[in-house]
Amino acid sequence: MSYDIEKPDEQWRAELDPAEYAVLRQAGTEPAFTGEYTDTTAKGVYSCRACGAELFTSETKFASHCGWPSFFDPKDTDAVELIEDRSHGMVRTEVRCARCGSHLGHVFAGEGYPTPTDQRYCINSISLRLAPEAG
Repeated sequence: MSYDIEKPDEQWRAELDPAEYAVLRQAGTEPAFTGEYTDTTAKGVYSCRACGAELFTSETKFASHCGWPSFFDPKDTDAVELIEDRSHGMVRTEVRCARCGSHLGHVFAGEGYPTPTDQRYCINSISLRLAPEAG
């Protein structure tokens, strides 16, 4: 797939710190319960740390107690790209930023969370940047 923002690997490496690069560009995962936004309840919009695209809002964030920030829906249906992921001997659905293709995390369904969508977008904090609501 082509993205609105495409950069050579060297440019991504220069713009992101090593931990950000490992998650966003190499589909890594930050350790559970270590991310900046895992337990935050601040109101605002969560954007892609790599390109700034708005991805999720605090209105769809919920406490899943899984170790990563969880959302039940993206801000807009076209904000994220969903891709089948067969790595690590399992079948999952990877979530990427639709604007730059950066890895955000995975989405899971049918886990019984009391949310309107019964989906859990399990997103690495390091993939996000929160713009708090004014006020």
